[in-house]
Amino acid sequence: MLTSSPQLRKSDGEGLGHLEIGELGERIAVDFLKAEGRKVLYRNFRAPKGGEVDIVARDGKILSFVEVKTRTSEKFGRPLDAVDREKELLIERGANEWLRLLGTREIPIRFDVVEVILREGEVPKVNLVRDAF
Repeated sequence: MLTSSPQLRKSDGEGLGHLEIGELGERIAVDFLKAEGRKVLYRNFRAPKGGEVDIVARDGKILSFVEVKTRTSEKFGRPLDAVDREKELLIERGANEWLRLLGTREIPIRFDVVEVILREGEVPKVNLVRDAF
């Protein structure tokens, strides 16, 4: 797990872009989940007919579909607030496709959100919300 402050600026001094911040947050979330004892099975699963899951992981006997939300500030609310019903449906479609590919629905599943707050000069703040929806 990350115990030091990540670089939020490129070598030219320019700040990281939105997609780069998101990718950094996902890498931090993967490390966090592994440290929690989960087995990460897949990152950035995209279903052919729509649907997406940031991280698919095993938590014991439970298959966990994880959304990662990364922010550099909490002034507009916590990252979890960005997971609205439309986003939930997108994740659920991705999860359903994953289960279809497995060939079974006889496995316990859960939807989690990992919130990552990145601030220059600080260790990232990570919060796992189990059963987020």
